[in-house]
Amino acid sequence: MPDDPLTFTARWPVRQYEVDRQGHVNNAVYLNYAEELSSRHSEALGFGQEWAASKGGAWVIRRNEITYHHPARFGDQLELTVRVELVKGARGQRRTTVVLVPEGRLVAEIFTEWVWVTVDGGRPAPVPRELVELAAEATAATLRQRTVTGS
Repeated sequence: MPDDPLTFTARWPVRQYEVDRQGHVNNAVYLNYAEELSSRHSEALGFGQEWAASKGGAWVIRRNEITYHHPARFGDQLELTVRVELVKGARGQRRTTVVLVPEGRLVAEIFTEWVWVTVDGGRPAPVPRELVELAAEATAATLRQRTVTGS
């Protein structure tokens, strides 16, 4: 297991088909980036699709929020980092940052709320204990921060 199992980073280039008429990455593509990175993260930790199926559940996205800071263009190298912020009840929350390489300029931040659902009925269900335990410290820190900031 990595030093910080709640954080995962990958790099990839902006591809031509991801660019819109203005010459920068289309807004919707950032959602694809966040979902792809989250899937890679889960698989790398052993909590991917096969594991989820063995638990009778799956993650579905409930909500996304994106803050755009700087456009990315075709050929730019991007470094994406996702961090698990909360796993509680039937919910999971992750925050993804997208940065231009090599200058380190922030391109976008994506907040994603996930819901653990049963495969047989598609209904929300408690997240399996091992994930709740893995994220317990991050969950507590997130909840403390929200209490302090009132968000």
